[in-house]
Amino acid sequence: MEKGFKRGWILGGIILLVILTGCMIGGSYYMLNFSLTPNARIRAKDADSYRYLYANYPFLRPWVDSLNQVNALKDTFILNPEGIRLHAYYIAAPKPTPKTAVIVHGYTDNAISMFMIGYLYSHDLQFNILLPDLQHHGESEGPAIQMGWKDRLDVMQWMHVANQIYGDSTRMVVHGISMGGATTMMVAGEEQPEFVKCFVEDCGYTSVWDEFSHELKLAFHLPKFPLMYTTSWLCEQKYGWNFKEASSLKQVEKADLPMFFIHGDKDTYVPTWMVYPLYEAKPNPKELWIVPGAKHAVSYKENKTEYTNRVKNFVDKYIE
Repeated sequence: MEKGFKRGWILGGIILLVILTGCMIGGSYYMLNFSLTPNARIRAKDADSYRYLYANYPFLRPWVDSLNQVNALKDTFILNPEGIRLHAYYIAAPKPTPKTAVIVHGYTDNAISMFMIGYLYSHDLQFNILLPDLQHHGESEGPAIQMGWKDRLDVMQWMHVANQIYGDSTRMVVHGISMGGATTMMVAGEEQPEFVKCFVEDCGYTSVWDEFSHELKLAFHLPKFPLMYTTSWLCEQKYGWNFKEASSLKQVEKADLPMFFIHGDKDTYVPTWMVYPLYEAKPNPKELWIVPGAKHAVSYKENKTEYTNRVKNFVDKYIE
């Protein structure tokens, strides 16, 4: 009787362990797919992207129409070292100039969604611009969203492409919003070509680990352990990187070139607190603008004139 009772407890424990392990594995796969391969949200047609863009920034329609009338809005494709086909739009400045901006979009967006920042640099500041689609976004291929980490290497490749398109005298700024802001910071931590002069990051996160932990708690009311650990490990097995190494914070510690940090003080998606350790970690020169009343990624939309003037004043210090 006693032996049978013990066997029952052992068997029950084994069954419970198997169930918990299965739930953990299933939960990790679900979280990874939910986070990095949300196809339905990011494979929208160009017409859908333009519809959203014009609804939020109606002044862009005549600008884009004027570009298309003179065939100034162009696109191009490259292969990265992994053989992934990547896409970007580019627009030359109205008059020849060596000033160039590479503009990086956010999570589940695409290059078209950043045309408002393209307008800032092309129309208002008279820069050449290039806007890439990051992996698994827009017209770019790729197995999954890379959250800026692998994207940093692709963006650096695009920076060299922009330099080739616009000439070897290019003087360049890289400007990103949200995941694009994190990508920009991740780029900044790498060794830079001579033509890159400064960076602008708007509401980027400290690390993928921090951002996903925040979202796990906010959306699912779950703690970091164990799902964050198992999902990060699964990401490394499947895509070659983990959530902790994908760190904007560690990258900005190595970034010597000037950086302008922008963040809304009402941002809850990438919480405002994240910008402060990023700013503190970045060596000088640097500037910080906390935008009053702004939620996530709307600082330009709600403060168009001031945003444009602040970016211009910053960039003008380093790109003549």
